[in-house]
Amino acid sequence: MYQVNFDSPVHIYFIGIGGISMSGLAEILLNKNFKVSGSDMKESDLTNLLSERGATIFYGQRYENITDDIDVIVYTSAIKEDNPEWQAMKDKNIPSLSRAELLGQLMKNYELPVAISGTHGKTTTTSMITHIFMEAKQDPTVMIGGTLPLIGSDYRVGKGNTIILESCEYCNSFHYFFPTIAVVMNVDEDHLDFFKDLDDIKASFRRFAALAEENGRIVGNADDDNTMDALAGLPVFTFGIERKADLRAENLVWDHGMPEFDMVADGKIYAHLTLKVGGMHSVYNALAAAASAYLLGIDGSAVKAGLETFTGAGRRFEYKGELNGAKIYDDYSHHPSELHALFSMAKSFGYERIVCAFQPHTYTRTKALFDDFVEQLRSVDQVILAEIFAAREKNTIGISSRDLAEQIPGAVYCPTLEDVTELIRKTARPGDLILTVGAGNIVSVADTLTR
Repeated sequence: MYQVNFDSPVHIYFIGIGGISMSGLAEILLNKNFKVSGSDMKESDLTNLLSERGATIFYGQRYENITDDIDVIVYTSAIKEDNPEWQAMKDKNIPSLSRAELLGQLMKNYELPVAISGTHGKTTTTSMITHIFMEAKQDPTVMIGGTLPLIGSDYRVGKGNTIILESCEYCNSFHYFFPTIAVVMNVDEDHLDFFKDLDDIKASFRRFAALAEENGRIVGNADDDNTMDALAGLPVFTFGIERKADLRAENLVWDHGMPEFDMVADGKIYAHLTLKVGGMHSVYNALAAAASAYLLGIDGSAVKAGLETFTGAGRRFEYKGELNGAKIYDDYSHHPSELHALFSMAKSFGYERIVCAFQPHTYTRTKALFDDFVEQLRSVDQVILAEIFAAREKNTIGISSRDLAEQIPGAVYCPTLEDVTELIRKTARPGDLILTVGAGNIVSVADTLTR
């Protein structure tokens, strides 16, 4: 594997430089005086920002973009061998690193790498930890899978000794990391286009967690059976509510869907919190964030101040505006367990009707978890189904959102996002909570309706 010497800048090229994680890596390298170039399919705020800071950006991925002066090329799992830049890289014998491999090497430059994993809740928990460390004046470097208002971006380049990383299990990416704190939020069936089954997923999380065993600490969810099974036999600092845990929530009460509780560790109150984000899943996210801070010696006052100013990350129950007296929120949920958490929280707010416009994400996930999606979507008042967002896949299994709609009473299938937008525009009424939900581009519906 090519080893980047961060004290000796070279020319690094990113295939897909405008991606959330790739753009953050590119800026970090620019700050370290590397020559940075790369390509993306279209211009965006992220690519414009990188251009302003000295990167060379190509729009469109072409063979001729790969020049002989490039020292190493960074790519993501979305890049296939028929990509022209990939072909040029191979023809010219230019060394390469996956995004995860580069992230792993970058982590070695920090004394305290904190890596947050889990099938659900990674982005929010990473954001919460960022709030805590910013409040504690730690000046962290941060890589998040969504926009955090506090930092105005999905990444932050700090000067402290801490790097906080959202850590994805897909393609075993997080196996290249070197965490001091390895957090496992939960383990669930997902990404079954890569993993064989749940046991394979558990084994992947166990290997990730074990990376921190020798020189760090593992943080795990005591109330999640799959997490505890995956981490069995490893030294785990646990967080939870229902079971005995090293750091737990006590005296939990709710006020219009918002939780207030004590965080207790070693028989003492570490922090008393009143969160501004709702739902039981938010309690677990806050506990995981606090457990990481507790192990690193962060004072409970910083945990309280940091978490009580957290109002959510981008596309995580994000308020977009109003239409015809209805409130519109957008959310990234794309797994049945995430829908369950989202709908449970939404029902606690007392709206007259919950309308969910859902865009399933990937054909394999929709097929593998079909019955679970149907069960969750049946639990709200009105369902509008956009067509499946393909992401990295082709529809070789012949599945459609129409199949889901046929199993959900009253559900409406809309072939295009324009159809979804017009249906909501015609039917929204006062007292509605309208949710645009999915990991694809359905956020454009909320943006259009509230523009």
